[in-house]
Amino acid sequence: MRDRTRYLYLAVIVAVVLGILVGLIWPDVGKELKPIGTGFVALIQMVIGPIIFCTIVLGIGSVRKAAKVGKVGGLALGYFLVMSTVALVIGLVVGNVIHPGTGLRITDAARQTVQEEAAKGAASTVDFLLGIVPDTLLSAITSGSVLQALLVALLAGFALQAMGEKGAPILRGIEHLQRLVFRILAMVMWAAPVGAFGAMAAVVGATGVEALKSLAIIMVAFYVTCVLFVGVVLGTVLWLVARINLLALLRYLAREFLLILSTSSSETALPRLIAKMEHLGVSRAVAGITVPTGYSFNLDGTAIYLTMATLFIATATGSPLGLGEQVGLLLFMMVASKGAAGVTGAGLATLAGGLRAHRPELVDGVGLIVGIDRFMSEARALTNFAGNAVATVLVGTWTGEFDRERAEVVLAGRLPFDEATLLDEDAERPEPGPGTGGDRELSPV
Repeated sequence: MRDRTRYLYLAVIVAVVLGILVGLIWPDVGKELKPIGTGFVALIQMVIGPIIFCTIVLGIGSVRKAAKVGKVGGLALGYFLVMSTVALVIGLVVGNVIHPGTGLRITDAARQTVQEEAAKGAASTVDFLLGIVPDTLLSAITSGSVLQALLVALLAGFALQAMGEKGAPILRGIEHLQRLVFRILAMVMWAAPVGAFGAMAAVVGATGVEALKSLAIIMVAFYVTCVLFVGVVLGTVLWLVARINLLALLRYLAREFLLILSTSSSETALPRLIAKMEHLGVSRAVAGITVPTGYSFNLDGTAIYLTMATLFIATATGSPLGLGEQVGLLLFMMVASKGAAGVTGAGLATLAGGLRAHRPELVDGVGLIVGIDRFMSEARALTNFAGNAVATVLVGTWTGEFDRERAEVVLAGRLPFDEATLLDEDAERPEPGPGTGGDRELSPV
C-alpha cells in the first residue's frame, strides 16, 4: 500500500521554511502565530499519558516474572546516570577550551525574563518526588505528567499480573484501547505542517537575526558538541553493545527528528518513539519503561547545555569558576535537571534555578542567552531524543529483549513502519495474559 505520509513530512519541511520566512520578514506576525504551534503540541501531549499507560500495562502483562521489570528499570536508570555524567564532562571540557562569553552585556528585559525562569526551576527534589504521585488513578493519565502516568501504569501492570488469568480480559480491552489511541495520534499528525509553521514563525519572529549573530560562538559550539556526542559517544556504545549502526537508526527515526525540529518539543515524538522501538524489535516492556523514564532522567543534551552555559555565563560576567567550583556546581545541576523535567523551557529554567540556589551572583548572566535559548532548546531536544533511542536498544540488548535480526530487516527498509496505525497490526502477537506467549510482544513478520 502506498505510503501517503511521505507527502505529510514534505509538507512539514515546506511549512518550516515558510515559518522562518514569515518570522524574518514580518516578526510581529510571526509572534502572533505562536498559539498555532502551541495548540499542535498540546494535541500530541493529549495522547501521551494514555499511550504510556497502555504500553506499559500490556508490556508487564506479557512478562512472566515481575523481577524482570525491575531489572529493566534498574539497568535503564544506571545507564542514564553514567551517560549524563559523560555528557556533563564533555560540556565541561568544551566550555573550558573555547572560553566563550566575553564582551556581552545584559539588558533589563533579559534580567526580568531570567527571574521568571529561575522561579520555574526552583522546585526542590522533594517537591519533584511528591509530584510523581497523582491525585487520583485517572488524573495520572489526564494530567500530562509522564512520570505520573508511568507510576500508575506500573502499579496497574503488576496488579493485573498478580490477578493471573482473571486479568486477561482486562488486558485485551487495554490492547484495543491502545489501538484506538494510536489511531487518534496518526490523525493528529496530519496537523503537523500547520503546527510547524506556527512554531517556527513564532521562534524566529521573537528571536530575530541580531541575537543569533552576537551569540553565534556559543550556539555553534553547542551544536557541534551535541553532534560529536551523538556520533562518537552514542554511536560507539551502540555498535559495541548491540552491533547496530547509528546512522541507520537515526535514518529510521528521521521523521521524528523533523517533528522535534519543527515544533521545538521532544514530547511530540515520545509516542512515536515507543511505537517505533517496538517495531524495531525491542520488547514492549523495555520500550514502555525505558522511553518514558528516559524523557525525565536521560537528558544528555540538557547536561551538555548546563555545563557549557554555566561556563559561558561565568566568563561573560567576569566571575570565572575554578575547577573545584565547576565540578561542585555541575553535580548540583545534574540533580536539579531531574527536578525540572517536564517544565516548559526546562533547560533555561533549570539553569536559572540552579544558579540562583548555588551561585546567585551569576543568575543575571542567564539573560545573555535568553534570546537564543529556543534554538539551543532544539539541539537539546534532538540530542535527548537520540540518547533515549539508543538507550532503549541498549537496555533491550542487555536484558535479552531485543531482536537484532528483526532490527536489521527494519533498518534495511524491508519491513516498513505502519504510519496509518503506528502499530504492527499483522505481527504475530501472543494472546494477552500473564505468563502466556513468553516475554516477547513482537516477532518477525
